[in-house]
Amino acid sequence: MTGVEESGVVVSAGNRLAPGGPIRLAREDEIGQLQEIERRAGAPFAEVGMNAVAEDEPPSREVLRGFVIEGRAWVWPDADDHAIGYLVLGLVDDQPHIDQVSVDPAHAGARIGKRLIDHAVRWAKDRGLCEITLTTFTQVPWNGPYYERLGFTYVPPADEPPGLRAIRANEVAHGLDEWPRASMRADLKTWVLEG
Repeated sequence: MTGVEESGVVVSAGNRLAPGGPIRLAREDEIGQLQEIERRAGAPFAEVGMNAVAEDEPPSREVLRGFVIEGRAWVWPDADDHAIGYLVLGLVDDQPHIDQVSVDPAHAGARIGKRLIDHAVRWAKDRGLCEITLTTFTQVPWNGPYYERLGFTYVPPADEPPGLRAIRANEVAHGLDEWPRASMRADLKTWVLEG
């Protein structure tokens, strides 16, 4: 599944704290777990009539392995060190791009997605980068509206740099624009990290 989703539950600041942690690098032997998290996180899309998204296959083992090897795949583990959420970060137009962030819906509302995004922001700031991007469904509560609350803003199509434009073209070819979808960016200087 292309894009970003925490789960089918809108997260608010007053929800329960995340179990487990802290964030750590994903391991190659966890790739199957990441794919399973992706499948479970996609299921709520069926509840809003987006069956094709819910049934879309997770990123391939090869794709996820690339992120793991490059050190840009992180997990939030539970108390037994099993991954229950993950984020993979690409580099697009020389800036970090959240390729995927997914959390097992059994742990929705625990701010795991936000903590993973904060981790990616810290990684980017440590490297002197200035923004972070993603693509998302604009009308799904746990997608576009969620990212707006975090501090992302929509990128008008005319302002998309070449790399983001290529990602969006691939998403259109994959049929994802059956539902409204857009690019978003956040300025790392103004990003609010969670305590």
